[in-house]
Amino acid sequence: MSFLGFATIVTVTTLLSCLGVFLAQGSLSEDAPRAFAFGAALAGLNAVGSMGLLAWSRSRSHAAFLRALLGGMLGRMALLLGAVALGLVALDLPRVPLVIGLLAHFVVFLTLELAIVQRDWKPAGAR
Repeated sequence: MSFLGFATIVTVTTLLSCLGVFLAQGSLSEDAPRAFAFGAALAGLNAVGSMGLLAWSRSRSHAAFLRALLGGMLGRMALLLGAVALGLVALDLPRVPLVIGLLAHFVVFLTLELAIVQRDWKPAGAR
């Protein structure tokens, strides 16, 4: 699967789940759909960033791959922590919907990414 295909799946999944939460808004607190969408968007951006780094490093050296993997993971974790703090403190979003949106989407996207990598992606020298 290509990077663009993965990004499309992530975007459509995020938009559909957020649409479902916004349609169920009547049974939720006032800010819950906004917090859920914020968390879902963070997870989607994280997944696209992860796959982008993987695609970038695919045809490069093993050292470049490890730098992208480990450095990218550290950078994405720091950005996610900052964004969650921003959502909770500055935007005053409710904690539980934000965390549910973030973690639920993170698990789905990580599972998809691992399935794609395990099935389709081989090291440059193994082709």
